[in-house]
Amino acid sequence: MTAPRLSLTAVTIGAPDPRALADFYSRLLGRPVTTEHGPGPGEPPEAGWAQIASPDASAPSLAFEYEHCWQAPVWPAEPGRPVATQHLDIQVDDLDAAVEHAVAEGATPAASQPQRDVRVLFDPAGHPFCLFL
Repeated sequence: MTAPRLSLTAVTIGAPDPRALADFYSRLLGRPVTTEHGPGPGEPPEAGWAQIASPDASAPSLAFEYEHCWQAPVWPAEPGRPVATQHLDIQVDDLDAAVEHAVAEGATPAASQPQRDVRVLFDPAGHPFCLFL
């Protein structure tokens, strides 16, 4: 039996304000926001959904969806606290310049930096992500 063709097209990230988080990652990665939806009936103004994509579709898109019970994960993990179940790894050619850019766009460096060629930061919603050489 031949396996069916499967293609990873997007990674979806939960957030308390998905459109604001899409704007952050759009600025960080230089990818446009390609789709945006506002809140549904009865939802707060920050609810909705948004997506950013590479202009040439060479990489999976990032989608952001509203989570009404959002709790930012704790990294490094601590017992009894919300755990980061995934994170983005973003390759860069100049680590110091990339960290400076990320911070200027709204990221916060993590207190713990366990690797020499990797920097852990938090996006405005509190998701950890890594910049690496």
